[in-house]
Order: sequence, then C-alpha cells, then structure tokens
Amino acid sequence: MSRENNNQPEEEQQPVRRRRISAWTIIQWFLIPLLLVAALGGGLVVGYVILGKREFSDVLAWSTWKHVYDLVFAP
Repeated sequence: MSRENNNQPEEEQQPVRRRRISAWTIIQWFLIPLLLVAALGGGLVVGYVILGKREFSDVLAWSTWKHVYDLVFAP
C-alpha cells in the first residue's frame, strides 16, 4: 500500500514528523560502552593484580592471553 491510496484528502494528512535525538540518548551511546570497557579493565586489575598477586604489566602481555586461550580451548 502506498501513501497516496489511503482514502484521506491530501489536506488532512499529518506531515511526517522526525524524532529528535536528545542529548541524553547520545550520552548513553558513548557512556555505556565506556563504562563497560572500564569495568573490564577494573576486573582485569582486581582479578590478576590484586587476587592473583601478579604484575600489572602481565595483564597487558599477549603471552598471558595466549596461555589463557590455550587453557580454555585446549583439545
């Protein structure tokens, strides 16, 4: 069905209104992913540095995450 075939005279149709994106919506689109990344980093520090008593630089080392991957997905 097209818009021209809706049995209403042309002058009675409401114009199509575009929704305005609020500033809060834009903030949410950037704030929520930022908070998720911060939570991931905080979890890495707490789990690896504080609980595991390792160096912070080891958290960022590729060999650490390769070892974790090998442990999880080992055949």
